[in-house]
Amino acid sequence: MTPTATAPGDVERSVATFRAVREEIETSILPLATSVDGRSFTFQASLHGLQLRAGGYVVLEDGAGSRLGQILSVGLALEEATALEQPSATAGGAATRSRVIARLARGSGAILVGDGAPFHDARVRPAGAKELRDWLDATSGHGASLDVGHLALAPDVSFALNAAGFGRHTFLCGQSGSGKTYSLGVVLERLLLETTLRMVILDPNSDYVRLTDVRPGVDERMATRYREATRDVVVRSAIGLRVGDLDPDQQAAVLRLDPIADREEYAELAAAVAEQRPASLRELRGSEREQARRLAMRGSNLGVDRWSVWRDPDGASLLDDLTRPDARCVVVDLGSLATRGEQALAAGAVLRALWRSRAQREPMLIVIDEAHNVCPRLPEDALAALATEDAISIAGEGRKFGLYMLLATQRPEKLHMNVLSQCDNLLLMRMNSEADLAVVGEVFSFAPPGLLGTATAFRQGEALAAGKISSHPALIRFGERISEEGGADVPATWAGR
Repeated sequence: MTPTATAPGDVERSVATFRAVREEIETSILPLATSVDGRSFTFQASLHGLQLRAGGYVVLEDGAGSRLGQILSVGLALEEATALEQPSATAGGAATRSRVIARLARGSGAILVGDGAPFHDARVRPAGAKELRDWLDATSGHGASLDVGHLALAPDVSFALNAAGFGRHTFLCGQSGSGKTYSLGVVLERLLLETTLRMVILDPNSDYVRLTDVRPGVDERMATRYREATRDVVVRSAIGLRVGDLDPDQQAAVLRLDPIADREEYAELAAAVAEQRPASLRELRGSEREQARRLAMRGSNLGVDRWSVWRDPDGASLLDDLTRPDARCVVVDLGSLATRGEQALAAGAVLRALWRSRAQREPMLIVIDEAHNVCPRLPEDALAALATEDAISIAGEGRKFGLYMLLATQRPEKLHMNVLSQCDNLLLMRMNSEADLAVVGEVFSFAPPGLLGTATAFRQGEALAAGKISSHPALIRFGERISEEGGADVPATWAGR
């Protein structure tokens, strides 16, 4: 028998019927949630007019009451459904059944406020701004609140970090253009305003040298308060070190001396520095000791004797600022130094000095911008290796002495794992690198994977805050700075016509 051809009009009607049936099913899907443990939940919702997003907040309501929850993941799901159609003349007047693959949203979340009891088929709706404000006010920690911006998915709701959380090490990362430097400035300003915590900022790009300068347009009351809070901030751009400030292993690292392979020169250097107290290695040229003169020649060949960082034995040193009782915050402008070697030396000297004075148990926040250069996974030379060792010591044992770290970088993969793994707080900004996101996900297992994955779509200034500094893993958007930016991007006027 010859197959009966299907008329084009019949095909179009069948397709239209299928689409109508599928739309009817999909729009009828109710937003419902179920929890088997009272702490987490799964949900379904229609894709039509979907208002539920990863990181957003919902109210789950049923006959037993309501609960506040946060959505941690949401995605597309496909489910087979059966629909009854109107009686068909071709089917003898009987209703026909159509199988349709319906599309819907499915996801999971955490219950933030509830009675801990399981539930089934609770209606889901987005939480209102007042509900979120009331909950955030009720969950504020015992430390000062640092108002840094607002919830990214609820712009009318301000968000504050818990200052006490900075008593743990913090990691801030974001790729170029994510707003990392600007946002770190917001955090530092709020810490200066709301706490008495002392700080040292290793600033490789001169981004925070204007931390005391109030931007135009800032409310006068806030400007006055901020000027008072930053009165004891010291910005050190003329960075100087005395050779005697350095420990023998740091002095030797400058000259690339190995304590075993170069044991005679290593010992001579320690003796020469102790006896002659040189302002720089260049002064060893006039020594009566031949070995000392050889060391001076080595320094000349390496170019380290011409570093601008050296100061006279009785001259001012960067390390003196760290012990000044009137210095609430010291900004170390590493960007003012001409060479990477000098920057590495100054950063390492600061870390060594802070670790050496740990027995004083004076709380100090050590802020390291571009931290992958100060404590890299693979140090390139002896100076970087020594700085990395000191950073590892502070990361591993510093908290019990009151030394807390705030590390910022674009490349978490390049940061030494023994430093990164000790961080209990995360501020994650936009990251497109899958390798870097994988490192973050592995180290910060307390951050929900569904929220970590949203980092690839963050806008400038948006971040995921998690750990002791945040009441919960929150998607936030940082607010405006009070102070001027020191290292803003070069204007792109060259792109104009």
